[in-house]
Amino acid sequence: MRIKEIIQTIEQVAPLPLQEGYDNSGLQIGDANREVTGILLCIDVTEDVIDEAISLGCNLIISHHPLAFRPFKSLTGKNYVERCMLQAIRHDIALYAAHTNLDNARGGVNYKLAEMLELQNVKILQPLENALLKFVTTVPLQHAESVRNALFNAGAGHIGNYDSCSYNLSGEGTFRAKEGANPHIGEIDRLHFEPEVRIETVIPVMKKEEVLRALLAVHPYEEPVFDFYPITNDWPQHGSGVVGVLPEPMPEQEFLYLLKDIFNLPTIQHSKMQGREIRDVALCGGAGAFLIPRAIAYGADAFITGEAKYNDFFDVEGRILLAVVGHYESEICTKEIFFDLISRKFPTFVLHKSAFDSNPVKYL
Repeated sequence: MRIKEIIQTIEQVAPLPLQEGYDNSGLQIGDANREVTGILLCIDVTEDVIDEAISLGCNLIISHHPLAFRPFKSLTGKNYVERCMLQAIRHDIALYAAHTNLDNARGGVNYKLAEMLELQNVKILQPLENALLKFVTTVPLQHAESVRNALFNAGAGHIGNYDSCSYNLSGEGTFRAKEGANPHIGEIDRLHFEPEVRIETVIPVMKKEEVLRALLAVHPYEEPVFDFYPITNDWPQHGSGVVGVLPEPMPEQEFLYLLKDIFNLPTIQHSKMQGREIRDVALCGGAGAFLIPRAIAYGADAFITGEAKYNDFFDVEGRILLAVVGHYESEICTKEIFFDLISRKFPTFVLHKSAFDSNPVKYL
């Protein structure tokens, strides 16, 4: 099994194009074609984690946070990032990170947190924008089914919990083949009329090239007609944060104690309680305070995230209960996500979860 097979397994759920523009997810060190000897899963790559991988015989470390997050001009070992990179290169250890692409993915970090809270009717809080295209093509009537299937297999036609979605309109196409052409039907220099089907479907922007390759591979025409139209629809299948409903409403204080138990917290930060019940819960792992206005607009009773600013606790008063559980604590579930994804595809391969607590925030 090669490193690239492990990467493909993760990116089927969390494709790299889902990451934010500031991020640096993906393979940071190593050759994707190398055979995997062992995999170590962690949140942060530290010197302890590198040493752990060496002792376990692992040549692939999969982390949530990218080690190389900021650009640098030298590699001299002046800080822990550079020392880790040098040590990984020296021992031929590949480093791969799935960060905001895993945060924004359906089934990623926020869905795992919702599962831990047993939330129901979970959906994306802030769907991705400008991430969809309308794809249109025309095809001879007798080839319409094979072209549709090829488009669907390439990732077109997914809307919510439905797939194979398209609109089909019968009509008549015209063309005249000129000298040098090799027409599938019709004759050179003669106007041809052909019964055709106009196929319309929706595709993610990230699937544009894949869908086009699929079309060109099966379309019978020498020069297929196709169009991509940008659309302003949100993409509710992926995005930032989630919102869901607790199985039963509970008082604010009881809800906060529940969070302490779930995230194993010695203490929890929260805004002033208003003496009301918590039912609708919005959340975002990591630094998710930017979603507070979205959670309020949705009408959620509580918003959970990993970190927030001082003024955020003032700003939410009377509108929503803000609960801050810690950045590391809100993302510790990523090791479990990686484990589940990889073990389902490769059930006999031994995976290791790092035993080191890399949380830089300590409690006294």
